[in-house]
Amino acid sequence: AEYGEFQTFQHYFKQINLRIMNITIELSGGAELLFDGKKRHEVSLPEEGWTIAKLLPWIRDNLLQERPELFMQGQTVKPGILVLVNDADWELVGEMEYTLEKGDNIMFISTLHGG
Repeated sequence: AEYGEFQTFQHYFKQINLRIMNITIELSGGAELLFDGKKRHEVSLPEEGWTIAKLLPWIRDNLLQERPELFMQGQTVKPGILVLVNDADWELVGEMEYTLEKGDNIMFISTLHGG
């Protein structure tokens, strides 16, 4: 088989694997209802260089099942949705500019409850 610049399939696979970043996205407080009720999503993203700003539209386009206006407002999350990065408030890590790392846990908690 032909693996281009890579000598073996194992080497090829290792290079491909290095370009994939696995993170966990969690939803609670009702936010999960917009994602078909699923509270936990294990996600594999291609390459590195992902920020929250890049992740949000990806979540909207790939995971969100309904009513994007309840999750996002413009390019950010809707007011009333708390964002935690590895259990820390995203305001402490740079909000939209935070650069994702392998194994990160991003949690969205809705504080919006109808009455």
